Amino acid sequence: MGKVPLENDAKEKKTEFSLVRVKSTWKRTRGTKANMDTADCVSDAKIYESITEQGTSWTVVSPIVFTYKVTETHNLLDPCNDTLLLGQITDPQQLEDIKKSSKPLKRFIVVDQEVYKIYGSKLTEYLEANNVLYKILALPTTEENKSMDIALKIIEEVNNFSLDRRKEPIIAMGGGVCLDIVGLAASLYRRRTPYIRVPTTLLSYIDASVGAKTGVNFANCKNKLGAYVPPVAVFLDLSFIQTIPRRHISNGLAEMLKMALMKHRGLFELLEKHGLMLLDTKFQTDKSIDGHNRLQAASRATRLAITTMLEELAPNLWEDDLNRLVDFGHLISPALEMKVLPSLLHGEAVNIDMSYMVYVSQESGLLTEEEKQRIISCMVGLELPVWHEACTMELIQKSLQDRLKHSGGLIRMPLPVGLGQADIFNDTSYETLHRAYEKWRDELSVSHCTSSIRSVKL
Repeated sequence: MGKVPLENDAKEKKTEFSLVRVKSTWKRTRGTKANMDTADCVSDAKIYESITEQGTSWTVVSPIVFTYKVTETHNLLDPCNDTLLLGQITDPQQLEDIKKSSKPLKRFIVVDQEVYKIYGSKLTEYLEANNVLYKILALPTTEENKSMDIALKIIEEVNNFSLDRRKEPIIAMGGGVCLDIVGLAASLYRRRTPYIRVPTTLLSYIDASVGAKTGVNFANCKNKLGAYVPPVAVFLDLSFIQTIPRRHISNGLAEMLKMALMKHRGLFELLEKHGLMLLDTKFQTDKSIDGHNRLQAASRATRLAITTMLEELAPNLWEDDLNRLVDFGHLISPALEMKVLPSLLHGEAVNIDMSYMVYVSQESGLLTEEEKQRIISCMVGLELPVWHEACTMELIQKSLQDRLKHSGGLIRMPLPVGLGQADIFNDTSYETLHRAYEKWRDELSVSHCTSSIRSVKL
């Protein structure tokens, strides 16, 4: 049988189809314009059909839109505050229907076990006061056991509890590790079950809670298994921060400083001036005049950190663009953190990475000596480690080689080019890295060693 000639003797024939729904059935229609007189709905998705001499191929373009709310609230566990149960709902009619319904709400809550020791009774009272059918699963969500095993345990318990996979979100309460694990478990159960994040540490408050990444450690690598599935909502309540140790406040300030150095000089100057006060007060306030000033500083610092973070994350939730300023401090720190686990917290490892990169930036002529010293002094003032003996040149080289393999053959190194400004660099020479390392080691290994800073925190 002879071949069917293609139009205009072309070797390929391409046709664009829109997708319309008529009486519960989706059908394709040629071109970009669909007849809304007969269609119930027109999808944003497209199908492109290509016919060649070898056969037919179809290219599907299907935009996926995620909507999630990041909401500041107060007294989240006050029985009169319904944010935890209903704050994720954006449809006014749906919200009204739920409030009128006599059917009790059903919620599965995963809580870090240390958080449960402090807030468990209050959480239980909250759920019972609101007539909620609930299951609370308290787990040791630490970096050492951030694994598929604990994610599968959550999934098994969720399955036994029998949730509605679209209307009954799983709630995660804890630090970044807890939020990451629960997010991955939710993304796997029934292919995607909605979940809510309630951060209880400063680090998770401004970092892990507001993005789309979930994950667990695998093959001795940090977050090697994971998915990009954002929560339906994030509920932020600074009062949780008052019960965490001072070291964990400092740990969170590292991620806040990261955003300041990359994007916002005003935030850097706020941390430089008020960082110790925020550390001392744990971002808490009272009704005095001094308390009002603390409130302004705490509120401004957290909001600037979250806003600048969302600016970088929202257009790139799936990391299609690998040039990410939020990766500052995350080139070497994953390997360092896993190597010395559990002696360094995440933010501390990030800060050691940032400290070295500040020296790289200064050695590259991007920062002045004065700017470098201001940054290092700010880090020390926030009681963060700026050097670690395990961060050797060998570890740095290996980390950058791994970066090359997983970042399209480019280093993609975010570096500050001033206070509150940054850019991505791919051409930093080994000689520059080595000179920066030697200066970093010689200047900081004695005067600001990890152990001396740690003693201030305990």
